[in-house]
Formats: sequence, structure tokens, C-alpha cells
Amino acid sequence: MFLPKYPDNPTPPPARTHTVADQAPVRRPVPQISVSTGAVAAVLVGGVVLTALLAAVAVTAVSVAVAAVVLRSMLRDQHRR
Repeated sequence: MFLPKYPDNPTPPPARTHTVADQAPVRRPVPQISVSTGAVAAVLVGGVVLTALLAAVAVTAVSVAVAAVVLRSMLRDQHRR
């Protein structure tokens, strides 16, 4: 009942013929990109500056958090008295 029905005379797959489109594609030369030393230096200096700014922001955030905890504990002691 659920068995597949096969054709009586199966046809073989068509033979592949070699055409011009089957040839390897032609490689195009990649354009040369020249990077000057000034551009490399600018990128490095920019990275150092951005890293220093990020570190400064992190240190400032930690110091503000510590100051907030100290002030909070001082104010809590004032309200208890």
C-alpha cells in the first residue's frame, strides 16, 4: 500500500558534455594597496589615546563609586545618633 512505485524503464541521467563554460575562470589581478607609515602611526597613536581615555573613565567611575559608598556610610552614621 505504501510502497513506492518505480518506473518500468528508468532513464539514465544525461551524459555531461564538456563545454566552453566548464573551463576554469580567469583570475583577475588584485589591486595593490599601499599603506604609508604615517597612516600606521596615526592609527597606533589613536588607539593609544582611546585606550588611555577609556582607562581614565574607568578609574573615575571607580573613584566616584568609592566616594559614594563612603559618603553613604558617613550619612548613615549621622542619622543613627
